[in-house]
Amino acid sequence: MNGADTAWIIVATALVLFMSLPGLALFYGGLVRARNVLSVFMHVYAIACLMSVLWLALGYTIAFGDVRHGWFGSLDKAFLSGVTADSLSGTLPEVLFFAFQMTFAIITPALIVGAYVERVGFGFVMTFSGLWMLVCYAPVVHWIWGGGALADGGIFGAFGTRDFAGGIVVHETAAIAALIIAVMLGPRKHRTTPPHAPWMVFMGAGMLWVGWFGFNGGSQLAADGGAAMAITVTHISAATASLSWALWERIKYGKASLVGIVTGTIAGLASITPASGFVGPIEALIIGGVAGILCQEAVNIIRDRLHIDDTLDVFAVHGVGGIFGTIMIAVFGQGSWVAQLGALVIVGLFTAVVTVVLVKLVCLITPLRVDAEMEANGLDLSAHGERAYDIMS
Repeated sequence: MNGADTAWIIVATALVLFMSLPGLALFYGGLVRARNVLSVFMHVYAIACLMSVLWLALGYTIAFGDVRHGWFGSLDKAFLSGVTADSLSGTLPEVLFFAFQMTFAIITPALIVGAYVERVGFGFVMTFSGLWMLVCYAPVVHWIWGGGALADGGIFGAFGTRDFAGGIVVHETAAIAALIIAVMLGPRKHRTTPPHAPWMVFMGAGMLWVGWFGFNGGSQLAADGGAAMAITVTHISAATASLSWALWERIKYGKASLVGIVTGTIAGLASITPASGFVGPIEALIIGGVAGILCQEAVNIIRDRLHIDDTLDVFAVHGVGGIFGTIMIAVFGQGSWVAQLGALVIVGLFTAVVTVVLVKLVCLITPLRVDAEMEANGLDLSAHGERAYDIMS
């Protein structure tokens, strides 16, 4: 065990959890109507709790069970069987590696929340999220990070897929699932209502930015120069994408908005995530600069041309950003074109099929969408019996 590595990953684990609670919850919560903000908080918080239990039970062993170049990990580490405080994963206590990866298993299904807010049933959210994490997310982790079929020595040969912190594993999977659910769910009745609290969106984005240092820097799994570079390029990409998003907004609409610039931040962070362990500051400038414009145009295409109500632009920001960053690894000569594009296609098709099947199955148990009256009254009161704001108090 290396003490410095262990201390850094303990901090990184806390930072990644901070991304979900409260960062993502605030970012998403501020973008919806006032009558739905608590439901967003509830979805993200409850997902964090459920994924933690399921990751302990089966998720970790599916993802990191010792099966080389396979499609599914062994079940020998279910409920952390055989893992003690003295067990090691590289230079880290294995229980810490488990906890660090658990925070990724929390935020990935939580990202999907942004696609279906304001009109989805809470029972569906919990049932689908739990099954999706185990059946879709955990196997993809195994393929790329767990020494599985898409890693070095797998189906792409000695030089496998490069995904440093989750452009494919996290962002592509969550975004494709989000887009599919948005299509199957149908649009909101009040889809033109503006964000109720832009200040909350700003606070959430700031927390995500800080937490992302643990997300990308921690993926080095060591306290060394590689982690420092990953943090640096993460920051540069986020800053550059924020500026390019705001500038493009100003050119097209005459004004740069607060919600716009912080959405650009998230686009830059998502785009640099897969490449953060393989590129330097100049490459990060390029990735961020392009991402701010690319993801903004993706938002417009999905909303205005395809008329898909991906409520909080999960696919346009996280999906397009993560896919773009994954491709840029090959552009900069740090990965194989065959492996990068092949993994995007394989994971994309797998995620799409699994998501459609799970939605159909879960709908046999609990409704996908709330009724029209609940949607009109807001999910805070109708589903959870609470209000975020009481003007009479």
